[in-house]
Amino acid sequence: MLKQILTICLLLSSYQVIAQYPEARISNGEIEARLYLPDAKEGFYRGSRFDWAGVIPSLKYKGHEYFGEWYAKHDPNRHDAITGPVEAFDPIEYESAAPGETFIKIGIGTVKKINNNPYRFNAPFELVNTGTWKVRKKHDRIIFIHKLNDGKGYSYTYTKTVRLLKGKPELVLEHNLKNTGQKSINTSVFNHNFFVIDSQTTGSDFTVTLPFKIGNKPTGKNLMDFSENKMSYLRDLKKGESTMEYPTGYSGDKVEDYDFRIENKKTGAGVRITADRALSKFMYWSVPTTLSPEPFIKVDADPGKQFNWAIKYQFYNTEK
Repeated sequence: MLKQILTICLLLSSYQVIAQYPEARISNGEIEARLYLPDAKEGFYRGSRFDWAGVIPSLKYKGHEYFGEWYAKHDPNRHDAITGPVEAFDPIEYESAAPGETFIKIGIGTVKKINNNPYRFNAPFELVNTGTWKVRKKHDRIIFIHKLNDGKGYSYTYTKTVRLLKGKPELVLEHNLKNTGQKSINTSVFNHNFFVIDSQTTGSDFTVTLPFKIGNKPTGKNLMDFSENKMSYLRDLKKGESTMEYPTGYSGDKVEDYDFRIENKKTGAGVRITADRALSKFMYWSVPTTLSPEPFIKVDADPGKQFNWAIKYQFYNTEK
């Protein structure tokens, strides 16, 4: 009896941990996904690195799971305690700000500069002004609207829609950045793509395919192999191991270069990632619990102008 009571208490405790963060669910009949919602006080992610919109802890298609927590312990304020196809913008006005003054991170707000050291994404920055958030929910999409005015000439309305396409196994991240300030917004954004596919260990069962022939060799860790346009693992990664690769071969100004596939030959899960803007930079990072192609695009919006871009995820089963 005591054992049963303890079990119930543990289950209730776990439920409270899971349920404490604001979230929503979307579906199109093909895909089911959960999303955490931005909230400066109660949100799942309150860090200063990643855009607070579009945090996806779970996306399921045909029995496959594509995302999830890849780290051991969750801290909402930690810079990388986040899940899913999340994005990070380069800081605006960091170099010109003095220590104690603020700079801007789109999708987060104004952030206090600590010192004159070069920007480090994992530094313990203090959030000063998180702007205002509005969230609109529909059965197959969530619309996030973030407004910020830093009081120094920068102001924007950033709208991000996470949408499942009708009747298709596809997810689209649609973005609109409207410059409502007096200064031009010039930055870059990348998607970290924290894939946790079927809880499989990163390693020899995974293949990453690029749209261009890779022009260099992997770093000297003897963990990966580059062949033509494919990246593969020589073995499974062990705890504490990681890869950080910088494949070359893309032009830096072609939309066609933003086209990547990840497949797992053991479970048959696959995903293709494309966008409607040119790939400006590309990196690839992985640890045993997650693998992340990191594509960048440039973002430019003069005062009164808008900048739009979209990223599409097509989920599929491979032939085993």
